[in-house]
Amino acid sequence: MQQILQQAEINQQKAWNIIEETHIIDLWKSIGAEVHLVGSLKSGLLMKHLYIDFHIYSDPINIQESFSVIAKLAENPAIKHLEYTNLLDTQEECIEWHAQYQDTDNRLWQLDMIHFRKGSFYEGYVEKVTDRIISVLTPQTREAILQLKYDIPDTEKVMGIEIYRAVLEGEIANYTDFIEWRKRHSFDGVLEWMP
Repeated sequence: MQQILQQAEINQQKAWNIIEETHIIDLWKSIGAEVHLVGSLKSGLLMKHLYIDFHIYSDPINIQESFSVIAKLAENPAIKHLEYTNLLDTQEECIEWHAQYQDTDNRLWQLDMIHFRKGSFYEGYVEKVTDRIISVLTPQTREAILQLKYDIPDTEKVMGIEIYRAVLEGEIANYTDFIEWRKRHSFDGVLEWMP
């Protein structure tokens, strides 16, 4: 467990270094956007899947301004790939940006930047879920979550929220039990669960 905790700490620190080095928060703030860190980095549960997640809010969303932020971000030579999805005409009312950052160890980090219209249906939801997870974590549940994240094969697609629910609600503490729990708790799409 000590090795897993050390790896989680190294990844957390590296993620914060990437945020600082890319100036990603300041870039979004430069267009008047409100920026919220969400997900595993904020909750201290970052393990093998190297994701840094932001929810960003503007009203209205100016597509040109959103692109201008990404253009500035892309000037950083460590940004190796970018994806754009326009979901402004859906219930999400957002633009999804996904960037890949290559660190000095040649590991690829995914920077997920979901640019929502302020006042949209999902405004603040993931922030609230993240805060609730943080509020109920104990050292034991944190270790169980990190252990599961470490043990799940890289080839298996599992959302972090599934792991959090399995540990925090189902009291699952190992990969074998997680597989069985998951069979009994399948879902489609986004899992709308909060501890």
